[in-house]
Amino acid sequence: MRRRALARYTRITGMNDVLFEDQRYWRYVLERIQYVADLYGYRRIDVPVMEVTALFVRGVGEGTDIVEKEMYSFEDRDGTLVSLRPEFTAGIMRAYIENGLHVLPMPLKVWTTGPLFRHEKPQAGRYRQHSQFDVEVIGEQDAAVDVEVISVAWHLFRELGFRDLRLEINSTGCPQCKPGYVRRLVEFFTPLAGQLPEVDRMRLRKNPLRLLDSKEEATQPLLERAPHIIEHLCPECAEHFARLRRYLDVLERPYRINHRIVRGLDYYTKTVFEIKAAGLGAQDTICGGGRYDGLIAELGGPPTPGIGFGSGIERIVLAMQQLRLPVPDEVTPQVMVCYLGETAKLAAVRLVEQLRNEGIRSLLAFGDRSLKAQLKHADRTGVAYAVILGEEEVRAGMATVRAMARGSQEAVALTQLCGWLRAALAIEAVPAAT
Repeated sequence: MRRRALARYTRITGMNDVLFEDQRYWRYVLERIQYVADLYGYRRIDVPVMEVTALFVRGVGEGTDIVEKEMYSFEDRDGTLVSLRPEFTAGIMRAYIENGLHVLPMPLKVWTTGPLFRHEKPQAGRYRQHSQFDVEVIGEQDAAVDVEVISVAWHLFRELGFRDLRLEINSTGCPQCKPGYVRRLVEFFTPLAGQLPEVDRMRLRKNPLRLLDSKEEATQPLLERAPHIIEHLCPECAEHFARLRRYLDVLERPYRINHRIVRGLDYYTKTVFEIKAAGLGAQDTICGGGRYDGLIAELGGPPTPGIGFGSGIERIVLAMQQLRLPVPDEVTPQVMVCYLGETAKLAAVRLVEQLRNEGIRSLLAFGDRSLKAQLKHADRTGVAYAVILGEEEVRAGMATVRAMARGSQEAVALTQLCGWLRAALAIEAVPAAT
């Protein structure tokens, strides 16, 4: 009856279980994220998974697909309209303003990981609940910061084993020059509106820049002839983009200008970029980000520049699996303690804790099963050694150690067992607690 009842419940569409084989990839990715963040001097910040909806409407943009179609929004018990976060940047900027982080040395360099929620069509490596690695630098306009942010992502992917990476960059201008370009874009596409699919006609009316990111087949030939924003930048934005390119040249980092990169959020200004990896087909973008110099002021803080990027962890893991990139094996138990009789079980409970305190990954056989069943279970778990305690062994202060691969056994004094196992498993001694 219970099995039938459990079978009624399945994952919500777009939500995903991360099972054991994938967990070793996740562990490795998160370890490398921590390493690279430390290397570049970024500090971790965590923000709530839920914020007032108005924060995302104001920060992400009212005309975006995220706000209009994808956010998980609902009325809280007190009547407040709240949303599960669809992205990190707006929440981190809210935390920056609310907690007075402007008093810290600038620029403030932070990173975080965690789940995001968007009600969009699930696809490989992208779910309605997906996790993201996010980096933000607040308080500096220098284009060298843009290059550093790009370098954080680049360094991480190299650490993870990606090769043949491609960097694509563009500028989306600023509030001074972007409106003029948008008008040029509208002037170009309005006479051609009849050739656009309905979804792109909607974009033309509501958010013309999003046309540049269109994947609609009928729109592609028109985009080839569309005006480029870098030809309409104001002097400040043009100089910033020129500096960005000079710094990338100094690093000998290859890049190409992609006039169609605009990213999907309204707050982007000046630099936008994507990193792509070879061998992944059409879904080859593994990171994207850009500058948002007006966002903090838009949210009620003082005018403060910023830049950041996000990279989906599920997408990274899927790409690593597709490319067969090596990761460390799953960390598994090394020893199982087996026993015969209640007296031996009491000693086994004590022994397994002692082994763990010595840094030896250990399991205890449960359920008072026969020794044969316990050893069969030990074999299935993949431990290297089974430590067998019987009542006679306990009285004699001895244990029988069975090498599971060879099937050989050896009697070892309990007082020497931890050292024997450490030597056999090549484990360094755990320093004594002070």
